[in-house]
Amino acid sequence: MDASLSTLINCETLSLSTNSIKKISNLHGLKNLKVLSLGRNCITELSGLEAVRDTLEELWISYNSIEKLDGIQNMKKLRVLFMSNNLVKDWGEFSKMADLPSLSDLVFVGNPLEEKHTAEGTWREEVSKRLPNLTKLDGMYYCLQKSPT
Repeated sequence: MDASLSTLINCETLSLSTNSIKKISNLHGLKNLKVLSLGRNCITELSGLEAVRDTLEELWISYNSIEKLDGIQNMKKLRVLFMSNNLVKDWGEFSKMADLPSLSDLVFVGNPLEEKHTAEGTWREEVSKRLPNLTKLDGMYYCLQKSPT
């Protein structure tokens, strides 16, 4: 990602999908960035998002090669995370999203973790245990059914 991105001070939405980007970088000047689209690139990790952690509300990062979610827990305003078709395979990584107070819309289909639990019929139930504030999962609205007390 080119250093000239840091000059886009007033930019609120940045789409860099399908550009063969390997690493997230040079976002430090984007003081107003709310939506970042990096789908269909060659990204393997989420490092580099620290500079926009206080403003970013939507991250579209599907069709990359991300296996670890290190750093996602710092994105306190993140409401929407589209990260289908990546390589996340265990709940330890997935659970890093539990610290995101605003996260309400998650697309995670196509990750090994989702594929395994969808095949077992436990995906939505397991996600609702870990992310009870979600209102939309994999493109479908849903409500967590609470058992009577």
